[in-house]
Amino acid sequence: MTRRRTLLRGLAVAGGLLAAPAAGIGGYLYAESGRTNVGTLTFRNRLAVPPLLTPSTDHDGRKRFRLTLAAGRTELLPGTSTGTWGANGSILGPTLRVRRGDRVAVEVTNQLPETTSVHWHGMHLPAAMDGGPHQPIAPGQVWRPYWTVEQRAATLWYHPHLHAHTAAHVYRGVAGLFLIDDDESDTLRLPNRYGDDDIPLILQDRTFRDDGSLDESDLGFGGLTITGLLGDRILVNGTYDPYVEVGAEQVRFRLLNGANARVFSVGFTDDREFALVATEAGLREQPLPLRRLMLSPGERAEIVVPFRAGEQVVLRSFPPPLGGNAVYRRLAGGHDTFDLLKIVTADTLRPAAPPPERLGAPAPPVADAGAAPPFRITMGDFLLNDRTMDPTRIDRVVRTGTVEWWEIVNGQLIPHNFHLHGAAFRVHEVNGRPPAPYLTGEKDTVYVPPGSRVRLAVRFLAHSDARTPYMFHCHLLAHEDAGMMGQFLTVSAQDAPLVPGTLVDPHTGHGK
Repeated sequence: MTRRRTLLRGLAVAGGLLAAPAAGIGGYLYAESGRTNVGTLTFRNRLAVPPLLTPSTDHDGRKRFRLTLAAGRTELLPGTSTGTWGANGSILGPTLRVRRGDRVAVEVTNQLPETTSVHWHGMHLPAAMDGGPHQPIAPGQVWRPYWTVEQRAATLWYHPHLHAHTAAHVYRGVAGLFLIDDDESDTLRLPNRYGDDDIPLILQDRTFRDDGSLDESDLGFGGLTITGLLGDRILVNGTYDPYVEVGAEQVRFRLLNGANARVFSVGFTDDREFALVATEAGLREQPLPLRRLMLSPGERAEIVVPFRAGEQVVLRSFPPPLGGNAVYRRLAGGHDTFDLLKIVTADTLRPAAPPPERLGAPAPPVADAGAAPPFRITMGDFLLNDRTMDPTRIDRVVRTGTVEWWEIVNGQLIPHNFHLHGAAFRVHEVNGRPPAPYLTGEKDTVYVPPGSRVRLAVRFLAHSDARTPYMFHCHLLAHEDAGMMGQFLTVSAQDAPLVPGTLVDPHTGHGK
């Protein structure tokens, strides 16, 4: 509860600012346009591209990956060394790539000084393999999840998910991409040369002390922070002040907002149009032309961008349209502008066609969700449905393979978002109206503006487990750590009688 009390004290200060006359607030909130790095970068560092991790194949045909989590040091800012965490390296981790139908296993060794976990964000897999708070990995231990890939092509990621410690562990650097390919995506005319015309961009922000170390003082709502730490230095794939050279007329960027709390609104400084081809859970039915795309923490998107020979352009995060009132928008980074990456094209570009008019298969009808009342989740006072996270409590039991209506209500003045494990959803309504076009793909994470109601059609997996839950939560990591998280069981009709009255706490080994 300490984090929540600290946060509420910060909100009380912000509430005083709301009530104060403009002249008494000072220049910080209204005279300035927000934090920015525009004009301060030289784009001198070549963008690091996370390497593809080559699996071994055992005698049964299973692909086996090995990840070792360890602390290290990384030169992020020029001339300084920063203590960081990473997987198979000092910061971030390699990209894992598989195909639909593959049987995979991952050996995760924890050489960090703290217990952690690794969650496969967006992966459709059994709850016991999900890597949430119920699968902690103590220092020196090895966790060996395994599953069969049963979903279509998508850009997923992995990151720590230990309850009350997720914000710190992600901030220190443990994160990586997990890509899925399938036959359908292979047939499409989309850029697919990893690191060449198919480039991952992991967007994160950090705050540094004078000695180059990471400043973690605002991870638990220090000062006026209302959404968690908002850094003033941007890293892309762990690279500060980056540029990338491209050699094709069409380039796919796989965007991941891997930040703790910052919302990015990406676009180009010349306002060029790009095509949104995929959201978190896979390809859209059709490309969507855009000039701005907002991504809250945990959201992913694949965009295809046209280029001309011999040009330079900057990918920028513009002030995101967070909603709510002006003071809270300011405190949540809604006035901030950051240059992210300079793209430099070759003098001669490889010809490439734009994305095809049709991409993924049509979505299953939302009517499958039926006429039952929605499961309503209210976000208020940094609780979900007036309760904080309890690892022994079951918040919802759903039937395997079904579709349900879920309604997420943000009753606060500050931003939230919503992420669901073990399922994918389609946004059906926002405040009773059809969602913006960029929200119409299949997703697992969605931004929930202040004072809004988001209605989802959630399609659950066929994996049944009467004792191991999946999680749902705000993916602003400080909110999640403060207890803004619940859990649900997915069970078959056969397993439904086995659902217990209480669950076992993974840290104590006991229920209530």
